[in-house]
Amino acid sequence: MSGELLSVKNLEVIYKSSGEMVQAVNGINFSLNKGETLGLVGETGAGKTTTALAVLRLLPERTGKILTGSISFDGKNLLELNDEEMRLKVRGKRIAMIFQDPMTALNPVMSVCDQIAEAIRYHSDKVDKNEIDKKVDHVLEMVGISPSRKHEYPHQFSGGMKQRVVIAIALSCEPDLLIADEPTTALDVTIQAQVLAMMGELRNRLGTAMVLITHDLGVVAQICDKVAVMYAGELIETGTLEDIFVEKEHHPYTMGLFGAIPNLGGESKRLHPIAGIMPDPTELPVGCNFQERCPHVMSICLDTNPEPYVNGTHSIACHLFTEKCNVGGDNYE
Repeated sequence: MSGELLSVKNLEVIYKSSGEMVQAVNGINFSLNKGETLGLVGETGAGKTTTALAVLRLLPERTGKILTGSISFDGKNLLELNDEEMRLKVRGKRIAMIFQDPMTALNPVMSVCDQIAEAIRYHSDKVDKNEIDKKVDHVLEMVGISPSRKHEYPHQFSGGMKQRVVIAIALSCEPDLLIADEPTTALDVTIQAQVLAMMGELRNRLGTAMVLITHDLGVVAQICDKVAVMYAGELIETGTLEDIFVEKEHHPYTMGLFGAIPNLGGESKRLHPIAGIMPDPTELPVGCNFQERCPHVMSICLDTNPEPYVNGTHSIACHLFTEKCNVGGDNYE
């Protein structure tokens, strides 16, 4: 499958609360084709979940606001649709989301069958009870759960099985785009691998495009086609999987993320975390947001936000790679 499905341009999102303004997402741009998987990577608080909620128009009504930008899905700007159109024609039906914690994403007083059937009934026209039951059985089988368990309740399932149910609900209407917000965070390592393998298989079988939000580069390497590295509300590096994992030129933050990954092939007494913390989103610094943590900081970084350095499909927002500094990737390790 090919053709652009999702295009986010110059998106800015803020939160206002108690007299403070949080600059959560600051002018990001990315696109996704049909059938592709984008890995959105970054630390907690980088703006990944806010980006996903903005796409689905699920930002908190009183505190969250999209200041500028456009979110085009299959040729239509989602920001121009009214609430009813989003609810009936887009959310759940064409764009579905797997939320972060399966323990709280499910209704504890509704059976698994009823929760999946609710999604199907809401977004399908003239579907009778027998057809819904067949579809519930089918989607449960797709995620590896026996239909004989469909009348059970969430507390009767393990964490990994709960996540499979959440995925079944998201896939029940066969959406064109699936947004998975750290879908394996609450699971142990073995179950993580099973769920990720299942998601990859379902993506290939159904042809569903996917945005995978995670902080785990290992997960990204396993199932993604494109990668976008997010820091303090900005996309500081984007590219194909090969651009990020094979090429030598990287943003210092991306290099720091790679440095913090355990290396099973060598011996090391401890990992190498990135020094410092992300800047306060209510008081972002002038210039580059990464300046206080960057081992290569220069004077220009303190007062000028870097323009992206683009090399084919690879984009890096860092002064180390701009013509202004006359320093290219060959001089940077």
